[in-house]
Amino acid sequence: MDLQLKGKKVLITGASQGIGEGLAYAFAEEGCDLHLTARSEEKLETLQRQISEQHAVAVTTTAIDMTTSGACERIVDEAGDIDVLVNNAGVIPSGTIFDLDAQKWRDGWALKGFGYADMIRLVYPRMKRRGGGVILNNIGNGGEVCDPNYIAGAAGNASLMAMTRALGGSSLDDNIRVVGVNPGPVDTTRIYNMLKKFAENRLGDAGRYEELLERYPLGRPAKVHEITDLFLFLASFRSGYTSGTIFTVDGGIASRRAVV
Repeated sequence: MDLQLKGKKVLITGASQGIGEGLAYAFAEEGCDLHLTARSEEKLETLQRQISEQHAVAVTTTAIDMTTSGACERIVDEAGDIDVLVNNAGVIPSGTIFDLDAQKWRDGWALKGFGYADMIRLVYPRMKRRGGGVILNNIGNGGEVCDPNYIAGAAGNASLMAMTRALGGSSLDDNIRVVGVNPGPVDTTRIYNMLKKFAENRLGDAGRYEELLERYPLGRPAKVHEITDLFLFLASFRSGYTSGTIFTVDGGIASRRAVV
């Protein structure tokens, strides 16, 4: 299937690892130019070099902490004109409401939450002036499951889902599509760290996390390509009538009403 993404420019936040890194490689394989941002300059430089060696695309970067003053403005300025924004940066910590003090709660939302809104606020008018674009929010199925052991993430993700629907409901008036993706567990370092936290809370031993892993559909988390391939389709013209909605890719976990 030809997605006709070649030559498009994609801005990806949180691009140095996990799903963000997978998205960078996936869009590059489709012939997209990239602007990648994350905190780690070293990781971004490595990613930039590897993608440039494998694909004939332009790759630029901004190494910065998005929660600092003026960071989002700098990212958007350095990225220049883009066709697709992928909001991906940020990890909201797991734990019950009693595990997370007020500062941890606020810190968790600073990047994944306020950061998504800040990037959209800056990018949307530029896309509108250029005639359109696509905004994809990587959110997470925690906003559907509402697990008390991931309470800050449940609240934050639910808010991002609502923001995506609210903005995407009318954004096609400006020829801009706003869509959310809710991955469940994905085969990255983050999911194993979260499982260890759950195992400690539920089983009294973080080392027993593999017992929780066995409860996942097919006994495994999603492979990265099972998430990134959906992003590619949603960014393409083949999904041109899709906006204001959320796609959940979690093997049915949300329908079970439990994260693990």
